[in-house]
This record gives sequence, structure tokens and C-alpha cells, in this order.
Amino acid sequence: MTQTQPQKVLVTGATGTVGRQVVAELLARGHAVRALTRDPARAALPDGAEVVRGDLTEPDSLAPALAGVTGLHLITFDGAGFAPLETGPRILELAREAGVRRITVLHGGGPSPLEDAVRAEEEALWTVLMPVEFMANALEWADGIAARDEVREPFVSRLSAMVHEGDIGAVAAVALTEDGHAGQEYLITGPEALTVGDKVAAIAAARGREIALVELTAEQAAAQWRAAGQPEEVVGFLLDVYGNTPEVGRTVLDTVEKVTGRPARPFARWAADHADAFAATAPAGTP
Repeated sequence: MTQTQPQKVLVTGATGTVGRQVVAELLARGHAVRALTRDPARAALPDGAEVVRGDLTEPDSLAPALAGVTGLHLITFDGAGFAPLETGPRILELAREAGVRRITVLHGGGPSPLEDAVRAEEEALWTVLMPVEFMANALEWADGIAARDEVREPFVSRLSAMVHEGDIGAVAAVALTEDGHAGQEYLITGPEALTVGDKVAAIAAARGREIALVELTAEQAAAQWRAAGQPEEVVGFLLDVYGNTPEVGRTVLDTVEKVTGRPARPFARWAADHADAFAATAPAGTP
């Protein structure tokens, strides 16, 4: 049975790429939102969200924020240091005491003690959200596009079924406020599998100015990432995942439509929504 009554949900990681979308989607659906952040003064969240201070590494700081909420959205890592959170058992104990009924957890892509704790929880109705590559990752190209009308990437024929972060937020909002999603793992993708060239073309169309795609060798890409300050383990991970994209990352699923009732948003729409981030800062023809 679908739950249609307004709910109150606590969103942790509320200022992150996905957390902001969870907040916005819940508000758009008429629910009350309490947004958790370390620094409420800098949160810049939508009007209507109740912004409160808290820290997932200090779980007892969540106790006041959990009062009166029916749903809880969790991330699995420390938003400051990006270390896996070890505080899941205490967070879930506090959630039980507060009467939380539904929990979503955003899968972080690796081993997660917090996610393990959520999956072991019997009293809460949990849903694990497992998105593939975020469309927002394309913002990594913004400086190069704005300054030089250029994207420099390796393995440009690689495919990605990348997902709009707003669609992740929409799936979370439904799972947090409606029945029928308990115990589910939702693999969330966009509506199409795109090459790097496809994505660059969509951004060029959105900004109204051509973009050159320069294919790098693996060695050149590694050097570029190191120069940008990426640690060696990240460089190795990127070379592996870009050079050997797993099937799960390039296979389109209809999860968004099944859960929310509307199709997943295409990358062209994301590019149009973010065209200003790629606006040119150099005159046309500047080398």
C-alpha cells in the first residue's frame, strides 16, 4: 500500500551532490525535511528545509534531529575525510528509539560498515540505493571547457549509463515516504549509455559552442591526474574503471521509472541545466 500522508524525514549528507536532491524532492512532494549538516550557516538548502547541526562521526549528536521523524536517509562515509563510517550501530539504535520506520542508504561504491549495519536491521524498512556514475561528474571538465573549449580524457569510447543526481533523489524520496520498497537494492541508471564523445557533444550543444575532445593515452591521463593531486590509488582505480568499465556501469535499467512513475532524465537535460558551468571564459579561437 502506498503511503500518501506527509512524512517528516531526516536527510544526512544534506549538502552533498545527492543529499541536496533528496531534500529538494521531498519538499516538492509535500513532505517535511530536517537536513543534517556540520555547518548550518553554509548549507544554502532550499526554503522549507529545517537545517540542523549534527555529525555522523558523533552519532549522539543526531538524537535531537531524529525526534519526530519517520524516515532517515544515510550516507556511508565521513563527509569531511571520506572514511567509511563505523558508527552505524549507534545511529540505528537512536533511530529505533526515535521510531524511525524507513531508511535509505546511499551505497558508496566500496565496503561499508554502516551499510552492513543497515542491512542487518530487522525493525526498519531499509532500501539501499546503488547509483552508477553521476552525471555531475562531468563538472570535472568545466574548467578546461570554459578556458580552452577542450576536454582531455582517455578511453573516449567507454560507455556509461550515468544517472542524473535528481533521479537518485527522487528514488530516495519515494522509498522514504511510500510503502513497497522494504529490503530492496535499487541499481539506478540513466536512460542511455553514452561515450565520452556523446557527453561532450551534449555539453557543446547546451552551451552553444564547440568543444574539442582530445584523447589521452593511459600514461598521459595518469600524469594529468597526478598533476591534479590525485593519490596513486585513485589513479589506478580510474585507469581500471575507465579502461575496463564493468557491465553494471554501462547497462541501462528502468529503475527510476518503476519507482517514481516517470522516465529517467537524459544527459542532454543535465547539460542544459548546467550550461552556465561550462560558459566560455576565453574568446573563440583562443589557443
